[in-house]
Amino acid sequence: MTVDRANHKPARTSHRGAATRSALLDAAAHVFRTVGFARAGVSEVVEHAGASVGSLYHHFTGKADLYMALYEDYQQRQQERTHQAVSRARAQGESDPTRLMYIAARAYLDGAIEERATTLLFFSGDGPPGFESQLRERLREWTDRNVALFRKADEPVDEALLMVVSGAMLVAVTEVVRRGDADARRLADDITSLLSRLEPRERREHAG
Repeated sequence: MTVDRANHKPARTSHRGAATRSALLDAAAHVFRTVGFARAGVSEVVEHAGASVGSLYHHFTGKADLYMALYEDYQQRQQERTHQAVSRARAQGESDPTRLMYIAARAYLDGAIEERATTLLFFSGDGPPGFESQLRERLREWTDRNVALFRKADEPVDEALLMVVSGAMLVAVTEVVRRGDADARRLADDITSLLSRLEPRERREHAG
C-alpha cells in the first residue's frame, strides 16, 4: 500500500473529536520517534494517547495515515515559515529575487533545525511505502513556488533549476538535522548562499 493523501479522513469539528485527534497525533509522533515508523504499532499509539483503537480508526485509516497527517501539519508549518520570512523581507523593501530565494530556503532550513526531532521522522527513510517519492514531489512543489520569484510572467519554467534546488534542499535538510545547532546553522548558511547564486536559464542566456 502506498501513501495517498486523498485517503485522509477529515478532522472532526467537535471539541472532543479535535482533542482526541490531537492526542492521537501527539502519541503517534512520540511512538514514531521512539521506535521508528516500521516498528510502531497502532496499539502503542492508542495506549500512549489514552484512547481506543476504535477512536483511532474513527479519525485515521491506520498507521500510515497518522504519519501523513503529521507530515501535512509539519509541511504547513514550514510553508508558513517561508511565507512569513519572504513577506517580512518584502515589507522591509527587499525585492531582489535572488535574495528572496535565499530567505525562503534559509527559513525552511531553520524550521527543520528548530523541529529537528519531527524533521527526522520524515527525512530518515523510515516511512510508509511511497512516502519518499511524495516527499521529493512536495519539495519540488515548494521549490517551484520559490523559483517563481526568479521568473517573469512570460518566462518558461526552468526544469533543470527546479531539479537542482529541490534536490539540494532534500539533501540539505537530511544533513542539517543530524548536526548540532551551531554546525547545522553554519551548513545552512553555506547551502543557501550557494543556492542564492543560481539563476534560471532564460536569465543566464540573456546575461550572456
